[in-house]
Amino acid sequence: MASFNRVILIGNLTRDVQLEKTPQGTPVAEVGLAVNDRVKKNGEWVDEPTFVDVILWGRTAEIAAEYLSKGSPVMFEGRLKLDMWEKDGQKRSKMRVVAERLQLLGTRGANNANGGQAPHMSANLAANAVAANTLPDNGVAEEDIPF
Repeated sequence: MASFNRVILIGNLTRDVQLEKTPQGTPVAEVGLAVNDRVKKNGEWVDEPTFVDVILWGRTAEIAAEYLSKGSPVMFEGRLKLDMWEKDGQKRSKMRVVAERLQLLGTRGANNANGGQAPHMSANLAANAVAANTLPDNGVAEEDIPF
């Protein structure tokens, strides 16, 4: 059976980037992304937001923390990952996007954490010789993720 797991999303961050590190020192960040869809309701166009959690690893997480803040326009390319765990006897799950590429979409004059311009730039994990963001491949155990 063939399968293809690829996601490209363009939207705005719903909160500031919180950069953390695993016990092994690997940078990791989870961000929220709002993606709007425009639909016609009762003869009027309205925006319907969809909220997506995105995980960033390595240098990509560091770049996001340096240049992005709440409201920043951004594009993520990556893959879907279903995380499952048990808490208080209840099985839980959450679908997330594991970002492998980040494109900053800010324009000149846009505010960022440094008070300046968020340049158009791409952070590709493959180019930074970081593993493909799967927990077993980069040596990070699931229980080491700080969120």
